[in-house]
Amino acid sequence: MHLTAQDLKLIEKYNRPGPRYTSYPPANHFTEDEDSSGLLRSLNEEQAPLSLYFHLPFCETLCWFCGCNMITSLDKSRADDYLDLLEKELALYEPLISKDRKAVQLHFGGGTPNFFGADQIDRLAALIDQHFNFSADAEKSVELDPRRLTAPQVEAFARMGITRASFGVQDCDPDVQKAIHRIQPQSVNVEAMDLLRGNGFDSINLDLIYGLPKQTPESFHRTIDDVLALQPDRFAVFNYAHVPWMAPAQKILERIGLPDAETKMQLLKLCIERLTEAGYVYIGMDHFALPTDELVLAQQEGTLQRNFQGYSTRAGVEICGFGISSISQGANGFRQNVKDLLSYRARLDTGSIPVAKGYALTEEDKLRADVIMRLMCDMALDFEVMSKKWLIDFRRHFATALEQLETFVQDGLLEWTSTGCKVTDHGRLFIRNLAMCFDAYLDPSSESRYSRTV
Repeated sequence: MHLTAQDLKLIEKYNRPGPRYTSYPPANHFTEDEDSSGLLRSLNEEQAPLSLYFHLPFCETLCWFCGCNMITSLDKSRADDYLDLLEKELALYEPLISKDRKAVQLHFGGGTPNFFGADQIDRLAALIDQHFNFSADAEKSVELDPRRLTAPQVEAFARMGITRASFGVQDCDPDVQKAIHRIQPQSVNVEAMDLLRGNGFDSINLDLIYGLPKQTPESFHRTIDDVLALQPDRFAVFNYAHVPWMAPAQKILERIGLPDAETKMQLLKLCIERLTEAGYVYIGMDHFALPTDELVLAQQEGTLQRNFQGYSTRAGVEICGFGISSISQGANGFRQNVKDLLSYRARLDTGSIPVAKGYALTEEDKLRADVIMRLMCDMALDFEVMSKKWLIDFRRHFATALEQLETFVQDGLLEWTSTGCKVTDHGRLFIRNLAMCFDAYLDPSSESRYSRTV
């Protein structure tokens, strides 16, 4: 896929803040909820398979670009204390979740899950197995920091049945790494890949970020050379999200200096062209995968899904999140845990489930969430199928949205079809902008809280 000068002009035109739509409505619409009983109702009433998420928040050092909810510490005993808290939280959920409900997914995010040592990982595995039964084909994955990854840790995750991993490279250039406070030589990446492959990990994703200080097209070209040599199964290529009001350390990057808009466009152009030339399929948003990857196959079959963990192949699951700031997602709404360790401990010490916020979906929310997900996963919408599924006249119900989409049609980013619309290859760059047309809650005055769409 090659980007033309016209494409770069369109990026400049449409590159504005907008949600990533890992949920609809986005998490900033969640409201404070002192009584979480309504948000927990789905655990008693639904029988959908479970997707488990555990937020492990500790990192040894802070990367200055990071916007994650994390805790910096060198004290590894804090992992033991956190496991004590997770044990309390799991015990509170035990009477709410039927043992008959199978877990089909497990994901560890952070923070840095490999902040935990091998013995601590084994303890976490035992806690989870005590409370949940997994299906034989359960998908288990973990986010890792290759700079601090050891063989005993990888072996412990493998004993748990984890076969998928994701780790951040961000950029291989030494000057960029120094600017973002993340020194990670290519030898570290090679060693991590060898360690994971040697322990049965059969799907590995690498993260890159464009828009960081000191990045140039020439330096990023070398970075892409390095990461392609690692032969990962997937890439996630993120636009650096500059949100210093949420992540104060990012102000350091402002002082160093961030690339201008033209340079960022050149970096994105380079990345898309190099990865697609190397045989990776551009799924959409910021994700690329090998043609044989299950995400690509699911997209071709129209079964690709999207949730808080990004693109997924598992439909009809209920996400149950544990640990600080984790988000749970059921058929009828969302709930989010308290974000700080002090509040998390206080809730658990009083025997209270540590939910702080939530959102109960209306039928209109469910309809719009389905439309946005199908658009972002299928890169197309069939108005007739949606009309039958939701018992509406799609064109009438979404008349305003379809009027807004006409601008994208004129710019060659979307095509009308006999039954609906289809995103063009170049339109995949702007899928967040297209989805925003169906967002009933989007308020221009609040857009600044989101990262830019391209």
